[in-house]
Amino acid sequence: MSSSASPETVTVAIDGPAGSGKSSVSKEAARRLGYGYLDTGAAYRALAWYVLDRGADTAHEQSVLDAAAEFPYAISLDPDDYWVRVGDTVVTDAIREPRVSSAVSGVARVPAVRERVNELFRALVEASGRPGVIVEGRDITTVVAPDAPVRILLTAAPEVRAGRRSAELSGQDAAAVADALHRRDAADSQVVDFLTAADGVTVVDSTDLDFPQTVAAVLDVIATKIHD
Repeated sequence: MSSSASPETVTVAIDGPAGSGKSSVSKEAARRLGYGYLDTGAAYRALAWYVLDRGADTAHEQSVLDAAAEFPYAISLDPDDYWVRVGDTVVTDAIREPRVSSAVSGVARVPAVRERVNELFRALVEASGRPGVIVEGRDITTVVAPDAPVRILLTAAPEVRAGRRSAELSGQDAAAVADALHRRDAADSQVVDFLTAADGVTVVDSTDLDFPQTVAAVLDVIATKIHD
């Protein structure tokens, strides 16, 4: 993905660990700017759901590759009408279930799957028809859109991230949520470094910021970079 996916489309790349606020902040920033919003993690979650739905094991690489070869995936880029589908099945909520969260790292660690999914992300941005798209995930600033005009690492202290994730998942034990988050970080960090900013990437640390302040900080970076 070049500095802009098309002459009309600006790509804003945002990386960060779970609980940093990157999804909610990215969605709100896209809404404010009239941009599209692309949650790249949803693709890996949806593929994990698809593998499990087929009765296969996400720890079995060939099963993952077989599923990826015929993965009927669709996602909305509208921050006000967000949905994820696999075939005719809406899986927006299902891909957030604990069984999927536990399985997604097995899908994301397969290099061939990441290459295929990265191509899908670039195609979605190019076909968006929007003035810009905020693309958020784990390796957006370094792999998916390394030449994007705006690249941000949104982070926060581990205990703050765990607290936020626990608050999002009402009804689940806080300690279990924190443990799952730490295990997910550890597993995913073996695939991509999403805790260290690459050269040219702006860090926004939301540890001491509330949601509106974090959105404002991200919008500030976008405005500065685009108008440089």
